[in-house]
Amino acid sequence: MMRPFLHSLLPLLALLTVLTGCDTMKPEQFAKQTPALALEEYFQGQTRAYGIVEDRFGNVRRQFVVDIKGAWNGRELTLDENFDWSDGEKERRVWVLTRQGPNQWEGRTQDAIGTAKGVLSGNAYNMVYDFNLKMGEGRTKVRFDDWMFLMPDGMLLNKATISKFGIHLATVTIAFRKDVPGVAAGSRQAAE
Repeated sequence: MMRPFLHSLLPLLALLTVLTGCDTMKPEQFAKQTPALALEEYFQGQTRAYGIVEDRFGNVRRQFVVDIKGAWNGRELTLDENFDWSDGEKERRVWVLTRQGPNQWEGRTQDAIGTAKGVLSGNAYNMVYDFNLKMGEGRTKVRFDDWMFLMPDGMLLNKATISKFGIHLATVTIAFRKDVPGVAAGSRQAAE
């Protein structure tokens, strides 16, 4: 009696495996990559980033600019982020990242569910967390798998995949820069 059920379940499991893919990238594989990323150094002061959000089919759905004011107190890195979305929406998010060891970090922000777990290795930082993402008039719980890579000349690239129940929903791509022309350190108004 159970065999027909198992036979119908196997194709579904195979399909889910293909849809979710095999996540094999690990921070440790970037241990020897340079320049080495130090979050507390990179994000100290003012940073500006430019990003796009793509749906699962690769269509760009939203664009944004975010100004970030970073402060490091020796244990916690606070990132005060102010988003300007291309559709006119403004959004503020404050992350507090706490160093848990030489390469281990934990992150908290208002809409994160629980604690984000981060690992720093070489030029790479990976942070995984659940998040109450605004979708339309409501919010839905999604999983972020967030990767940052420090490149030469101080460019920091960020690629985050967003999924729900293991199914890919969207990708966020962000480029961070420290040398923002016309922006005094810590002054968002100077950029506007």
